[in-house]
Amino acid sequence: MTHSTERLWTKPFITLTLCNLLLFTGLQMTLSTLPAYAEGTLHATSVQVSLVTSLFALSAIASRLFSARAMEKGGRNLLIFLGLSVSLAAVAGYYFAGSIAALLLLRMLFGVGFGMASTAFPTMASDVIPIRRMGEGMGYFGLSTSLAMSAGPLIGLSLLQGPGFGSLLLGAGAVLAVIFPLGFRLAKTLPAQHKEPASVPAAASGGGAYRRLLLPCLLNFLLSITYGGLIGFLALYGAEKHLSHVAYFFLFNAVSIVIIRPLSGKIYDRFGPAALLLPGSLFIIGGLLLLSFASSTAALFPAALCYGFGFGSMQPALQTWMIQSVEPRQRGLANGMFFNSLDLGVAIGSMLLGAIALYTSYAVMYRYSIAAPVLLLAVYLPVYLSQRSRRRHSNAQGVIGSTPVN
Repeated sequence: MTHSTERLWTKPFITLTLCNLLLFTGLQMTLSTLPAYAEGTLHATSVQVSLVTSLFALSAIASRLFSARAMEKGGRNLLIFLGLSVSLAAVAGYYFAGSIAALLLLRMLFGVGFGMASTAFPTMASDVIPIRRMGEGMGYFGLSTSLAMSAGPLIGLSLLQGPGFGSLLLGAGAVLAVIFPLGFRLAKTLPAQHKEPASVPAAASGGGAYRRLLLPCLLNFLLSITYGGLIGFLALYGAEKHLSHVAYFFLFNAVSIVIIRPLSGKIYDRFGPAALLLPGSLFIIGGLLLLSFASSTAALFPAALCYGFGFGSMQPALQTWMIQSVEPRQRGLANGMFFNSLDLGVAIGSMLLGAIALYTSYAVMYRYSIAAPVLLLAVYLPVYLSQRSRRRHSNAQGVIGSTPVN
């Protein structure tokens, strides 16, 4: 798709951002609450509680393996409506799940539907954002994801602890249902989708793109491990430490994300991903450390703000980096791999950190989770320094490097 103007806030972009906000809000309302529901109502073990999160994530990953290819073939509308229908059916089914086995099966079904829709919306957004404002545009679009990842758990936990599980499911289902009319509007207003020519072999569709996406995928995976520990166990951590309003963590996390997101996109467009990934990792480390020592609800606030500054700046930087690493027709692949690495990090983080908590405590578990951002720095910093050194050497020889250091 070509862009005749540099205008960012078009009707399609606004509608896509709203759809993405609703999709992830519906997800997060259940993602953060079902582990507590499974333990308290279905008497699930620690391993089964971790499977509530990890099986969803793994099924979403499997779903995106064919969703990205379907996007290249022109199947965006099918992915949206089929994915939403499957997700909504799974949410309705939670109410009738009388065993942990039934709940886990429905989580896998939800993951399949969510994987379809979550591949389509960001890919469509990257197609309507002006190329020279890609970092800024994806920063604002990604704000919808991060806000949902903060507001969704707050809403979900409030409904679960207040009116109850039925009201939680009704709310999550209503949020997903609102996307349908917005999706129909998008189908009518967006230009016809580019379809990959039949003569292009499947191998050429990916080609070197996988190699270019490997590093940011790894970094996103490590970042997501920490988030898996938050959504999977924060409610249980609050019970362990006798914190009455642990859901406020997500509220203040959202506040910090709203503050940092408008700035982070512009920083990316000017300085590249390193300007966000390096300080962002330090904020993540600080937030997790403060959380692990929180002894009151008030102590959660600085931890949430610190974590939000880090997560809210790093996540859109990684997604934009991946989108810019591939050809326009491969943006479905880039977005699919971005969310796959996120979900894989959440899945493994939930299982690994859950095992640590089983033998220690949730407070100690969050201290161990600091190893993930430390490893992220250990992986990325040498690559960044090496690329910066090569660029300086090229500039010294009269070669001007105009692209940001990835």
